[in-house]
Amino acid sequence: MVSLETAEELGITVAAVPSYSPYAVAEYAIGMIQMLNRKLYRAYNRTRECNFEIDGLMGMNLYQKTIGILGTGSIGSLFCKIMKGFECKLLAFDTKPNPDLSDFVEYKSIDEVLAASDILTIFLPLFPSTHHLINSENIFKMKKGSYLINVSRGGIIDSKALIKALNHDHFSGVALDVYEYEDSIFYKDRSTSGVQDETMMRLLGNPKVVVTSHMAFFTQEAVSAIMSGTITSLSQFLNNEKVENAIKLEEIKLR
Repeated sequence: MVSLETAEELGITVAAVPSYSPYAVAEYAIGMIQMLNRKLYRAYNRTRECNFEIDGLMGMNLYQKTIGILGTGSIGSLFCKIMKGFECKLLAFDTKPNPDLSDFVEYKSIDEVLAASDILTIFLPLFPSTHHLINSENIFKMKKGSYLINVSRGGIIDSKALIKALNHDHFSGVALDVYEYEDSIFYKDRSTSGVQDETMMRLLGNPKVVVTSHMAFFTQEAVSAIMSGTITSLSQFLNNEKVENAIKLEEIKLR
C-alpha cells in the first residue's frame, strides 16, 4: 500500500502497528472454520426463509483432525493453543519454528503440511518470499476435500489458482477474510454499483466459499490498540524521537 522506496527517497517516515490484537484474528479464524465446517452460513440463510431441512449441512468433528498452520508468529501461535483444546493434530510450517509450541505442534515442510491437513490456515505476513506461496504448482497438493482458511494477506494465495481448484471441486470449503485485489473492493458499499472484479464474483458465487471484508482484527480491543500505537508513533515523530515502529526498507527486502 506504500512505496517504501519512494518514501525513503523523500525522507518520509512510515510506521506501522505491528501487533494490536493477535487474539482477535486467531479467534476469528476459529469462527470461520466452524462456519464452513458446520455450514452455519447456509443454515442461517435457510431458516431465514423458513426452510428447516438439514440435508447438505453435515459437518465433521474437529477432534483428532489434522490442522495445518502456515506461520506461527503471535497470531499463529495463539491459534495453535486454541486448537490444542479441540484435541487436533497440529502441523506447522514456518521458517522460524516457535519453541513455545514444540510440545504439541510438529513442524514440517510446506508440501507435507499441505498434503496432510484436513484444514489449512494461513497466518503469514505478505513479503516477496510469501507472495503466492499457495499457487498453481502446489494448491492441488492439498488434500482433496480439505478446508482453506486465510485471515492474513490476500496475496499469499494466487487467486487464479484458487479459482481453478474450486472449479475442480478440490475443496470442501474456503473462507477468506482477505483477497488479493481487495483494495478497490473492501470497506466500500458496492451493493448498488456491483463489483467489477470477475475473480471476486466467482468466489462470491461459489456456495463453498465465504468471504468477509478483512475484519478479523475488528474488535474493541484491537481498534483501541491501533489508535494508541498510531498516536505513540506520531508523538515520537513530532518530538523528534526515535519512531520505534518505523518500517525499515532494508529489513523488508531481507524478507
